[in-house]
Amino acid sequence: MAEETNPTNPDETKTQGEAGEKQPAAKEAAPKAEAAPKRPAEKKTANQKKEQPAPAAGAPENLSLSTEEVDKPKIVKAKGSKNVHSGVAHVLATFNNTTVTITDQKGNVIGWSSAGKVGFKGSRKSTAYAAQMVAQDASRQAMGHGLKEVEVLVKGPGAGRESAVRALQAIGLDLTVIRDVTPVPHNGCRPPKQRRV
Repeated sequence: MAEETNPTNPDETKTQGEAGEKQPAAKEAAPKAEAAPKRPAEKKTANQKKEQPAPAAGAPENLSLSTEEVDKPKIVKAKGSKNVHSGVAHVLATFNNTTVTITDQKGNVIGWSSAGKVGFKGSRKSTAYAAQMVAQDASRQAMGHGLKEVEVLVKGPGAGRESAVRALQAIGLDLTVIRDVTPVPHNGCRPPKQRRV
């Protein structure tokens, strides 16, 4: 076997078989070195691919000002509730909640709201401020149908009785009648058993 000297280390001698084994290893290392620069290039293309769908997703948005192409939000209305000028506002003020329902003269609901719907939770639902917000929300819905004047029927002993009526008046509705329709027993029914606390 022929012996070769290593040019970097002249003291080391290699046989031809050893040199043949080491050379393919060097050839294998060369493709790995070539593959290393390709990986960052692949990452760049992957990033470019990720960035491309984002503008494509924004493409369906219609930015034109024409009213024909834009879908208008659908408003679900009760039968016969269009262009209602006068209605009835039912204010239910309990110890725990306040509910305002606005109907037309026939009783078809054109707007309603409650303290929970407006966003209050727990003991704050029974406050006078919550009742004010409820009345404003319900009256805005009803005024969208053309409501101008209301007859107010107040029911219940809650804290939101007066503030709900004042909010209806402050938003611009004309109050024709304010009536208390709280049910009062005439000793007809047996009361429930005593509450245990």
